[in-house]
Amino acid sequence: MSGCSCPLTAFRFSLVPHAVFPGPAQVPMMSPNGSVPPIYVPPGYVSQIIEENGVRRVLVLPQQPDFHPGGHSPLHHPPPPPHAHMPAFIPHPAMMPPPPHLYTSMAGGVGDLSSQYISQYHPAHIFSEQVSADSHPQHGRPTFVHRDDRTTKTHERLQKKLKERQGGGGGGGGGQVKDSPPSSPQKSCNSPPAVDIHNGIGGKELEAEPRHPVTCPDKQISKGKNGESRVLDKEAQALIAFLSTISKPVVSDIQARGAEVSWVAPARPENENGSVEDDSSSPQPLSYDISVSVEGKDGKYQTMYCGEELSATLKGLRPATDHHVRVQAMSNSIVGSPSEPVSFTTLSCEPDPPNPPKKASGTKNALVLQWKASCDNGSKILNYILQWDEGKGTGIFEKCYSGPQKQYRVTKLTPASRYSFRLAAENDMGVSEFSEVVDLFTSCSVPLPPFPPELETAGVTWLCVKWQRPSSSPKEDDISYILEMEEEGSGYGFQRSYDGEELSHTVRNLHRSTKYKFRVAAYNSEGKSNPSQVVEFITKPDRPSSPCRPVIKGRVLPNSFKMAWEPPKEDGGSEVTKYVVELSEGLSGSSWGLVYSGPALEHVCDGLKPGCSYQTRVYCMSEGGQSPMSETLQVQTLAVPPGPCQPPRLVGKPKSREVQLRWVPPQVDGGSPVSCYSVEVSGQQAEESREVYQGPELDCSVGALMPGKTYSFRVKAANKAGFGPLSERCEMTTAPGAPEQCKAPSTTCKSPTCVVVSWEAPPCNGAPVTEFRLEWGAAEGTMQVCYSGSALSHEMRGLLPATNYFCRVQAANLAGVGPFSEAVLCQTPCSVPAAVSNIYQLKESELQKYETTADEDEEDEEGVVSRPSPVFSPSTCLGIGWDSPCDHGSEITSYLIDLGEKQPVVVGRVNKHVIQHLQPDTSYRIRIQAQNSLGTGPFSHTFKLKTKPLPPQPPRLECTAFSHQTLRLKWGDGPTKAASSEALQYQLQMGDKNGRFLPLYKGPCHTHKVQRLNESTSYTFRIQAFNEAGEGPFSNVYTFTTPRSPPAPVKAPKVERLDDNSCEVTWEALPPMKGDPVIYTLQSMIGNSEFKQIYKGSATSFHAQNLQTSSDYRFRVCAIRQCQDATELSGPYSPTVTLSPQRSDAAATGGSSAGSGLRTSAESARTRQSLTDEQCAFLLLMVFAVIAILIAFIIQYFVIK
Repeated sequence: MSGCSCPLTAFRFSLVPHAVFPGPAQVPMMSPNGSVPPIYVPPGYVSQIIEENGVRRVLVLPQQPDFHPGGHSPLHHPPPPPHAHMPAFIPHPAMMPPPPHLYTSMAGGVGDLSSQYISQYHPAHIFSEQVSADSHPQHGRPTFVHRDDRTTKTHERLQKKLKERQGGGGGGGGGQVKDSPPSSPQKSCNSPPAVDIHNGIGGKELEAEPRHPVTCPDKQISKGKNGESRVLDKEAQALIAFLSTISKPVVSDIQARGAEVSWVAPARPENENGSVEDDSSSPQPLSYDISVSVEGKDGKYQTMYCGEELSATLKGLRPATDHHVRVQAMSNSIVGSPSEPVSFTTLSCEPDPPNPPKKASGTKNALVLQWKASCDNGSKILNYILQWDEGKGTGIFEKCYSGPQKQYRVTKLTPASRYSFRLAAENDMGVSEFSEVVDLFTSCSVPLPPFPPELETAGVTWLCVKWQRPSSSPKEDDISYILEMEEEGSGYGFQRSYDGEELSHTVRNLHRSTKYKFRVAAYNSEGKSNPSQVVEFITKPDRPSSPCRPVIKGRVLPNSFKMAWEPPKEDGGSEVTKYVVELSEGLSGSSWGLVYSGPALEHVCDGLKPGCSYQTRVYCMSEGGQSPMSETLQVQTLAVPPGPCQPPRLVGKPKSREVQLRWVPPQVDGGSPVSCYSVEVSGQQAEESREVYQGPELDCSVGALMPGKTYSFRVKAANKAGFGPLSERCEMTTAPGAPEQCKAPSTTCKSPTCVVVSWEAPPCNGAPVTEFRLEWGAAEGTMQVCYSGSALSHEMRGLLPATNYFCRVQAANLAGVGPFSEAVLCQTPCSVPAAVSNIYQLKESELQKYETTADEDEEDEEGVVSRPSPVFSPSTCLGIGWDSPCDHGSEITSYLIDLGEKQPVVVGRVNKHVIQHLQPDTSYRIRIQAQNSLGTGPFSHTFKLKTKPLPPQPPRLECTAFSHQTLRLKWGDGPTKAASSEALQYQLQMGDKNGRFLPLYKGPCHTHKVQRLNESTSYTFRIQAFNEAGEGPFSNVYTFTTPRSPPAPVKAPKVERLDDNSCEVTWEALPPMKGDPVIYTLQSMIGNSEFKQIYKGSATSFHAQNLQTSSDYRFRVCAIRQCQDATELSGPYSPTVTLSPQRSDAAATGGSSAGSGLRTSAESARTRQSLTDEQCAFLLLMVFAVIAILIAFIIQYFVIK
């Protein structure tokens, strides 16, 4: 399979009959056998095949004498379209020979397409750009302008056929070609509508032609959303093939204007094996499009129904008309081929309502009516029925004519009367509806002469004339009027200037100030009346032309100038009566004022502003009206110095050494903008004025003034003509200034906490000092205002002794605050220490580490000896601590502790002290004061502290149970487990080899079991009780001894039969226990009797004799410890071993063999019993290993892979 694409120039070529493609365009074609289909091009053109990316392109290019196929690439340089004025010969399709082997069979209609089918495509759009006539065609092709008779006739026949097709709905190939496939559902045209070009001549705009799919074995070319070609997949092709299998519809219940249409859904094609294909690929549901054509089988079809039903009712059909109907299946955007059309003819019916009759002519007593034939709807019209209301106007109609004629004369009518008529048509099928009612009027008699015309309005070149309708004519009479006019002195007489039904008319294009004569006559269908009386009207004169441009006479002064002008060249037919002069200030010309009105030709304009620009203009007045304005004259008056300014005014409040002035421009600037201002100042005394400012601004700041002094200020303005006069004086007084800097203040210390600061008043600088501000602080950067008032001294209280302070002072008045004085350093004297601020109680851990010195009374001959104090009890002692207060310049020597009732305690330079010999569970109020060389400071705040109650006494310790490794101890009388809320707890300690006691138990319980002890060993214990009051004293030391331990159990003995009546019992030996020897006791039991001792000694074997051969013997052994104090401790017995009697069948083997077998069985039993745990452990290990391997295999196989 191959694809072809043909870029065309502006010509047409035909692939099949009746399918014409205008160029330029690209026409995609598909060939099922892979070959390029034959393409016939008109004379003067050649085709060229180019293959690119598997797609073959057929280029149709104009043939040139110097054309070479390899010279220019047509893919990149396509030829331009021909000019619109260039005719090109295009032979009619009938004149061209049919292409060979294009169709094998077309009799099957739409559905029977052969494999050699070549589809028809929508005509492409031509270029809208037209080349100019003087441009030369590309490649030097000469312009073809000759056309012979044959070409002209062929062109006319071609245009005639195209017009017939356009009239039938298929204009320019717009209809579907006979036996052509249906339109493709995947193609869309987004370009503007094409213009048909017939041999180079633009025709009418063509309607969009439905395009058709190109069928091929495997693929189908379609258009995407962006207009790009794409290949449909096999599923889309299968869906199109499925939708195209729809059968032709069935028409039933045919009426004159409607019919019933039904159809069958498309059927699935059968596979090779005869089964129906699976319809899973078909989207559901399907929709159907019913289209009807009244222009034949190949005419233009119009959609009448679109939906999912399998039947539809067609309405609005034409009666007695051949119709063709077809059905087309659709699924989403996929459209199948239409079915074969089915023709049917609608029935005949009554004619359509005819148009109302028209008045052909009429007189006073008769009316001639005419009408046109209406559509007969398949049955010939036999009669027309004309009805009228006989002029009564009641709406009741009577028949006045019935027959086949299309006109009728109604006679015996009343003149100037209205009559109403209506018309209906009749055929074999019935009578149509009546037409609309039409009102017609009969004529009247000749009207009487109307009254003379009257002048409504008059103009320079026109006159509006009106007249009245003759009073004798009825309103129903159609009267027209003829207005005649005669110009005075023309010699042509009366000429008709209006003929119509209006009662007024404006005659135009007349001469100004000219007399005209008018008369009017009335006429109707009966005749014309005599003209009215003649009247005369005069047009108005025209306005004069504008006067000449005014000029200046003499010199222009600052306040006036003189102007003159000439009369207008054209007075408009009447004499000029006056001249009007207008003056405008400025050059904008927005406001004009009247300054003169009179017959003079000159005028003096005075009262003007100096240095101002003016515009002046003149116009004249006459009977014809006002003339246009003359040209504008611009005048500039001379400038003068500006006028006096207003006195300057103060801005804001005056400062002590500066004032801010502001002024406004002078009201009179002298005709020139003010460019500079000058400000002068003078003192209150007879001082000369001095200039303090000169510049263009309207404000200034005047400085270097004295505070509280009065000054006079004046201002003057200047322009290009010079300075104007000074303004009036403006007097103002400067504000008083802030005081000067104060001298350094002096300080006097009255006490360590009080200092008197004094200062002197500084110069007030124009205003009395109203306030002094004193700042005080411990550093120069942290001083704050501590006094504000008018006094010259201040006493500072509440100071800290032996502290450096800084102070400074400043003065203030109404003008402000002066600068601060220099800072002065003041040091307060030393004093007694400050009060202790914080007292706290020492913790018990700190109390134990604290030591005090002994009393000075306990001295011996060798001197004073200090000894460590005993451990302090929180029940009789209070440990307190405090923070050192400020010493106020003198070092603290001691502290005095006041306990209230007891004697105060004096301590040295310490911050901690333990008060002893206090009462348990007692509150004390404690306060402390510090002492230095200057005295005792104040007491601190009272702190309330309380001693703890006495700790509990230790309980009695007892041993309630014992063994060789454990001792159970008990104390107190409470339960074995104390409640959680009990505050009393105990601490049990046990002594070690070094004599130290180690904590063994601490808690609220009253019993404790000591484990992991040695046998026959003495242990020491002591106990202590404690609660919130503290820990009580330890009890006396208690000693408890563990007893000796019994021997360990012996393993099961081994029994070996020696003969029928004797055996040997052996067992394992135990080591001596701490030097004590171990002996053994062997017991035996016959049958179910009791165990009896058969041996006791230190040996580990025993030879039993005199045994009964028919009895079972059971043996067991235990160890006995022989203590040094001649006591024996027996251990537990070993497991029992059974000696079974010897069997009779084993007697031949000998007693030794039987004994050996018994011993072996007992040993194997013991071996199996002893190896059971090992086997279980090994078995569990193997099971875990197997599970781990399986889990690893599962993870490797299922998870990783």
